[in-house]
Amino acid sequence: MPFLRGGIGWRPNAGIRSSYADVEEKGWEVTEENDLDDVAARSADVPREIRERVARRGAATIYDVAALAGVNPSTVSRALTKPGRIGRSTESRIHAAARQLDFHVNPMARALPTGRSHTIGVIVADITNPVIFGIVRGAEQAAALAGYTLIIAESQESETAELETIRRLLASVDGLVLATTRLSDDAISEIAERRAVVVLNRAVAGVASVLPDVRKGVAELMEHVMHLGHTSVAYLGGPTASWISQRRWAEIAEHAARSGIDVVNIGPNSPTIAGGDAAWERARVHMPTVVVAFNDLLAIGLMQAAARSGTDIPGSVAVAGFDDIFGSDLIVPALTTVRSELPTAGERAVRHLLAGLGVEGARSEVDRLFDTSLIIRQSTGPRAG
Repeated sequence: MPFLRGGIGWRPNAGIRSSYADVEEKGWEVTEENDLDDVAARSADVPREIRERVARRGAATIYDVAALAGVNPSTVSRALTKPGRIGRSTESRIHAAARQLDFHVNPMARALPTGRSHTIGVIVADITNPVIFGIVRGAEQAAALAGYTLIIAESQESETAELETIRRLLASVDGLVLATTRLSDDAISEIAERRAVVVLNRAVAGVASVLPDVRKGVAELMEHVMHLGHTSVAYLGGPTASWISQRRWAEIAEHAARSGIDVVNIGPNSPTIAGGDAAWERARVHMPTVVVAFNDLLAIGLMQAAARSGTDIPGSVAVAGFDDIFGSDLIVPALTTVRSELPTAGERAVRHLLAGLGVEGARSEVDRLFDTSLIIRQSTGPRAG
């Protein structure tokens, strides 16, 4: 097995690994022809007794690291979980031993004396919805920087399943991010009394929320369709329990009333491509000049149904969505949409939890709205006729 530059290699059957930095520090010469097994064989730093013990067990323990570094296990614990509490040279020696033995702190064992698991739960309604990608990426980056791990669970758009999932997770996580919750305000407040909670795209009294600037994005969209000469808007609403769907509708209706544009709410709808497909017949009855969907999946489903019926987009009806998910620019015509900075939302949610847990350097920014902006593509054009 060749040693990959800048990567990590394994010494077979030994449970030991060495990084490129280890190799360079010892002055070993490494080329594409060198096998890590050869490199590791040159090291006399790990006694045979420890190597064999790790190999039998399959993983190193804190006691193995202590034996290799020549310190007490409690000193290893302080070095790996509370940096700066012991001498620099001793701490460096412990970290070097941990790297050689491929030792990683077990978060469950770490939770026993501290009461913290260093994990954060993220609950989503539909894990197949691309809107989740950005949220999880931002949340993961913030968690990883603080040494925390994410646990992601799905409710499949079911309030009952979401409650059951949360109850199972409560004892195992230090905090929860409800990313696309369908729970009632009372249920969320009850959960927040038992564990730190942050809600995305939802405002609940007394509970931390990370919210988008709905007004800005909707204003840009409505000004765009007015500029194109459109006079009637059909809004495809999302699920009944979706707070963000209600907020988007309220902003669209208010803007339409000020501008003299006819507007109708067609919903609720399943926030999926199938939901958009099913909504097309109801939407066309109202003969709007533009359809604005609760999310991009609904918009894409509606566009597919319209195409099958021979309706030209945007020639006969313009279509727009929300979120700018992956794939919204791949459909033909490409979808005009209101983009939300979803990675920022996920990052802020986790940072708020970390700040509440007292993690050094973590700062809460839940009082700031995350940005929304209109992305104009080919699915919107001048009003027909």
